[in-house]
Amino acid sequence: MAFQMELGCILQSLEHKSILVTGSTGFLAKIFVEKLLRVQPHMKRLFLLIRATNDETARQRLQNDVMEKEVFRILREKHGKDFCSFIWDKVTPVAGDIACENLGIEEKSIKEEMWRGINVIVNVAATTNFDERYDVSLITNTMGAKHVLEFAKKCVKLEILLHVSPGESI
Repeated sequence: MAFQMELGCILQSLEHKSILVTGSTGFLAKIFVEKLLRVQPHMKRLFLLIRATNDETARQRLQNDVMEKEVFRILREKHGKDFCSFIWDKVTPVAGDIACENLGIEEKSIKEEMWRGINVIVNVAATTNFDERYDVSLITNTMGAKHVLEFAKKCVKLEILLHVSPGESI
């Protein structure tokens, strides 16, 4: 019973909030994003950082690598023909990369909007490939976390920064 009340409080606390999720095309992030959209449809905005060269590519990756996956089946069934409009009303794909300063976000207006409005950051971006080159793992898993923290410090309404380490995501 206590768990249900805590879960309800968490869900309620996300109402009308803007949330940034990094690593959006990864396994954990897909599950997290689907759950957020399903159980808290009244969040204000869900920014999904997607490694892409531009916003159009980020939008395509969101569509192909995230929204069309089986994990979104329940949401697709629930919203039917309105699924796409529900998603695009809530979700903003953002081209970027945690390996870069300011998360690699080039567009000044979106970066400033995020700094002004984000309440929650969930960092699940990481490489979990044990055969990855050391320098790539270091840049993504260590410097990436540092870049997320530096970005978070610029978010004037930030209430929580949640970091999931690569070891926990395997």
